[in-house]
Amino acid sequence: MGDSEGAPAVRAVTARRRGRPRRTESDAAGTRDRILLAAREEFSERGYEKTSVRGIAKAAGVDSALVHHYFGTKEQVFEAAVEVAAAPALSAPDALAEGPLEDVGERLTRFIFGVWENPATRMPILAIVRSAVTNETAATVFRRLVAAQLLRRIADQLDLPDAELRTELAAAQLVGTAMLRYVIKVEPLASTDIEQIIARVAPVVQNHLTGP
Repeated sequence: MGDSEGAPAVRAVTARRRGRPRRTESDAAGTRDRILLAAREEFSERGYEKTSVRGIAKAAGVDSALVHHYFGTKEQVFEAAVEVAAAPALSAPDALAEGPLEDVGERLTRFIFGVWENPATRMPILAIVRSAVTNETAATVFRRLVAAQLLRRIADQLDLPDAELRTELAAAQLVGTAMLRYVIKVEPLASTDIEQIIARVAPVVQNHLTGP
């Protein structure tokens, strides 16, 4: 008789357990994206040194252990945030492959400044750049990612003995101009029409990449 009285309770507990929602791949992806967004904002506002995994977790509304589970250390979180933020710019080599080397300077210049001109892609990059220029660890992560996924891939397309140096000089021209225009906001560069800037910078980039 005792068994029969306890059976409904057992069934109720079992039913609740069976009805418990399971974590899906979309839930995991959503959590990961939320952590990355929080990390980007924390790195932007506090800089690399003052940002902590605990602070990122709090901003994302998750436990610190979950941040470690998805990304590992703070440096690895930063690297993941950099990769996501810089993704539009890192696809530049694909755009360069779509035309002849004779106008590669304009294509690269137009592509890079197109990324910077778009607020949706500019703000995440600005957030990461601010951390990279104030901390050596952050700068190392940023440099490693850019070198591996952007500069070397462009250099491979040039097929020249000094392709890496040429690519880095072209990148210096573009990055320097972008820093003055979008980060430091030096006038009149900051307010000059982007087409005028492209017209002046593209030939210099072209010369770095394919000139004598």
